[in-house]
Amino acid sequence: MLDITRRAFVSSISATALAMAAAGDEWIELFNGRSLEGWRPNGNSDSWKVSDGLLVGSGPASHLFYDGKVHNAAFRNFDLVAELKTTAQCNSGIYFHTAWQESGFPTKGFEVQVDNTYIGSDTYRERAKTGSLYGLRNVYKQLVPDDQWSTMQISVHGKNVQILLNGTLIVDYVEPTPPVIPDGPENGRFLDRGTFALQCHNPGPSVSYRSVTVRPLPDDLTAAGPAVIADDVYRKIIQNGRHNIPMVDFHVHLKEGLTLEQALAKSRRDGIFYGIAINGGKGFPIENDEGVRKFYESMKGQPIFIAMQAEGREWTKMFSQPIAALFDYVFTDSMTWTDDSGKRMRLWIPEEVGTIADPQAFMEQLVSRTVGILEREPIDIYVNPTFLPDVIAKDYDRLWSPERMDKVIGAAVKNHVAIEINNRYKIPSATFIKRAKAAGCKFTMGTNNAGPSDLGRCEYALGLVDECKLVWQDFFVPQAWWPKAVDRKPDVLRG
Repeated sequence: MLDITRRAFVSSISATALAMAAAGDEWIELFNGRSLEGWRPNGNSDSWKVSDGLLVGSGPASHLFYDGKVHNAAFRNFDLVAELKTTAQCNSGIYFHTAWQESGFPTKGFEVQVDNTYIGSDTYRERAKTGSLYGLRNVYKQLVPDDQWSTMQISVHGKNVQILLNGTLIVDYVEPTPPVIPDGPENGRFLDRGTFALQCHNPGPSVSYRSVTVRPLPDDLTAAGPAVIADDVYRKIIQNGRHNIPMVDFHVHLKEGLTLEQALAKSRRDGIFYGIAINGGKGFPIENDEGVRKFYESMKGQPIFIAMQAEGREWTKMFSQPIAALFDYVFTDSMTWTDDSGKRMRLWIPEEVGTIADPQAFMEQLVSRTVGILEREPIDIYVNPTFLPDVIAKDYDRLWSPERMDKVIGAAVKNHVAIEINNRYKIPSATFIKRAKAAGCKFTMGTNNAGPSDLGRCEYALGLVDECKLVWQDFFVPQAWWPKAVDRKPDVLRG
């Protein structure tokens, strides 16, 4: 083994390992840069080789288990740093708390995903990206590029697992009491102790490791902070994520004092990835490209989706296509429109809506405007769907007739627009969702929070997943099913 301390440096030590050594801690390199000494492959052993000082995995599925002398290959608490690089469509991973097995995927321990651009097979689409604590805390956006060296740190301190990519904290998981075990207790998916394993998943692409460095920590180390008790919502988040349903809140706003740091902390704590959106349109703080670009630049590089909420029907003339194309997705609603008499109204403001003398006529205009938005505007998600003003909201089930629902659903399907299941307003109804699912709609989960106090955990959507029997194929993730709307309809926006 290679003991990295201030007193023992060798020329093969990476820059990251040297920085660790400079801190005065005992870090140990598990890969000697010359051979597979200390590592043992299971099945398809030819998938692993050492080339030009790199540990390379490429070929049929195989796992390379550490079985060297460091800590007797049994680690409970540790800091592990891997320097790695992938090629396009590579699917790899780093297991911890695992144990040797002759063949197949490890049934003990946890996997940290290494997958930037792998899309899956014809029957399965991989959603979890590099840095995911697979099945427990999934990351749904590519955060590091292929063909470039990245640094991943995995730290287990008591019941706490943290994962950092290039120094950015993206997972901060505390195992609850009792543990939520995605694959059942017989598979040992709870924090315990064990060795490490590297994964080679698919032939063709490759993953390269130039350093796998560990700092063993005392077994009695405990994590800071309070214990976590898993409630029903927590368990639903885990189980849905395990079944590839994207646990993403695509509709989060930094409002009323909610900071990015607070939002990220809540995202990590709850196990829901966030899409953070800026409101742009007539009468909103952002009314031009410059303001939108500033928001985008302030969010770039963070472990989030970056979104634009287009407000009002004027937005397509206010923002250019290149600016809108910066975002991971664009969404809007039909809560701001102008009626047949020329009256512009925002449906959530009673004073602007006024009295609705003929609710049926109002609904016909609302449905017509909604279909027009879905047909013409370059949006990826239709949010706050089926919202009705307070003055007629009590008649939701009667006013949203099957015929009206089907007009909106048909336009969404035709134009590849996903339908949000909205936590704030508890819309659309289960009836709408079932009809939309049958028609081939995709869905998203969204909070539309007004501030920090109502940033929930997508409870309404989680309930409808069960009630409407939604599966992973029913859900949208950016650019997984079709190109972005601003690329599909570029001429609608300013050039």
